[in-house]
Amino acid sequence: MRVLGIDPGTRIVGFGIVGLERGTASAAEFGEIRVPQTCAFPERLKAIHEAVLELIDRVHPDAVSVEETYVTSNAKTTLRLGHARGVILLAAALRGVPAAEYAPREIKAAVTGNGGADKTQVQWMVCQLMKLEPARVSEDAADALAAALCHAYRSGGPDFGGNIR
Repeated sequence: MRVLGIDPGTRIVGFGIVGLERGTASAAEFGEIRVPQTCAFPERLKAIHEAVLELIDRVHPDAVSVEETYVTSNAKTTLRLGHARGVILLAAALRGVPAAEYAPREIKAAVTGNGGADKTQVQWMVCQLMKLEPARVSEDAADALAAALCHAYRSGGPDFGGNIR
């Protein structure tokens, strides 16, 4: 099973591909999609959409796991993040890849055991679970890998028993 996790953003989109075999999760690839802040917002959405389509075409995931929108006190920011999530979910739908959505607290709890964990804790735990060097994994990529792991744990796919630890 191969899960593409995505941490949506309007300027930086974290991604991580988790491969699952015989109960073991490994990071096949991870990184960031960076969109210039100087681009008009519709152009940023187009760039995100196209980059996610290319990523799906290249890695052929069995599922896409996307973090749900974190509602902030700034309505404009929340709405823009929702737009970014929309083009990401559209890319998965266009490629026929099932998409799952998880709340930030659920992702954090799945990986760290604490739904209130901060980004540093999530990054550290993802690196421990997947034997990665923390200096190589950005917070956005770690959040994306965590989203992929959450889906693997929750779905209990054919190669994963569904046990968190």
